[in-house]
Amino acid sequence: MITIVILDVLILIILLTLGVPLAFCFGGSLLFMSFFTSISMKGLLLWGFNQIINPILLTIPLFVLAGGVMSESGIAKYLLQFVNSFIGRVKGGLGVVAAVTCAIIGAISGSGLTGVAAIGPILIPQMAKENYPRGYSTALVTCSSILGLLIPPSTIMIIYGWVTETSILACFLATVGPGVLIVIAFSIINLILARKMPLILSPPVDRKTKRKEIFGNTWKALPALSMPVIILGGIYGGIFTPTEAAAVAVIISLPIGFLIYRGLNVSNFYKLVKESATSVGTIMIMILLALMLSQVFVMNKIPQAIIGFMFGITTNRFLLLLMINILLFIIGTLVNDATGMVLAAPLLLPLVTELGISPIQFAAIMGTNLAMGGVTPPYASILYLGMRVGKVGFIDILKPTLVFIIFGYVPVVLLTTYWPALSLFLPRLAGLAP
Repeated sequence: MITIVILDVLILIILLTLGVPLAFCFGGSLLFMSFFTSISMKGLLLWGFNQIINPILLTIPLFVLAGGVMSESGIAKYLLQFVNSFIGRVKGGLGVVAAVTCAIIGAISGSGLTGVAAIGPILIPQMAKENYPRGYSTALVTCSSILGLLIPPSTIMIIYGWVTETSILACFLATVGPGVLIVIAFSIINLILARKMPLILSPPVDRKTKRKEIFGNTWKALPALSMPVIILGGIYGGIFTPTEAAAVAVIISLPIGFLIYRGLNVSNFYKLVKESATSVGTIMIMILLALMLSQVFVMNKIPQAIIGFMFGITTNRFLLLLMINILLFIIGTLVNDATGMVLAAPLLLPLVTELGISPIQFAAIMGTNLAMGGVTPPYASILYLGMRVGKVGFIDILKPTLVFIIFGYVPVVLLTTYWPALSLFLPRLAGLAP
């Protein structure tokens, strides 16, 4: 059976590297397994359908729609102005604005694509005016956008909680520490690199003008700033569930987009609803097929085989965790974050439990690794979107992206893995983790 599973995984990898659509990759892998196992595909389909109709998964289409509304409504513009009024005139300050604003947008949309889609068209040209290299500014905005997968509410944390039957609220809290550290790391790297750039800064203003500017931009940004406060406050205060929070995000964003910022109209709203529906359909099919494939592996006792194989290589806890990180990173480069979460979480959770790792900490480990895959080829959906938005080539964006990943992101992944308090402090504070 192990030989069949290895062949199945190789087929899956080959299909992925050939650029076959993800749904067909997992469908082909499932068909291969059906020929060599006694598992009933009819029963598996019924099981998969019963899983996919879980109300928790309603958060995905709702957050996708909320992210689309936010991209078109002008919310990102006023958030940028708000953050920029505090640190925009510092050398390299506009880069810090990118990281901080992406974190705020992540607290609204739960998606890694929304940040670059909403902020990129505004911020990248502005950074170019201040003489930032276009490839660098695009890389910074793109890498910062993956914060949407870590700053709660995060859709992949909802999926992890659903698949592993772990508290979703605890999963949300587990990624806050890593997310904040990444914001700080990206900001510091940007400030260091900006010192060598011939930037053109906005002229300084007196204190009275500065206070007036801050007050004006804060007032304009209040409707946008109220969204993460209401969404996160409602979840953590026990007022509504993550699914209800996603619905609230849509309900709040519509009047802000149509009536306050007026970036939405009937035409672009219809377009974004259509695009959101298409994205959701694709995501849900991938989740269904990946979930079914993962269940086939579980039914064939593959998690136990993985445990035996890895403990056969080494019993050193440090090395085993490093191997798990490398595996998750590879998965993240091949499939999107949601699919990787559904596929890998049930397989690896028994192994990390054997190592004494809390499922809540493992949520943060998986989240940070799979999010990094969004800017790491060959999959790299967020990176490719950033290239289109920033109108730059792969060579232009590659070097600065690697700088942010190697010096800003990888250290946080390792800290999340080997320093449990980083991800468990807030869940423990809330009484959700031992």
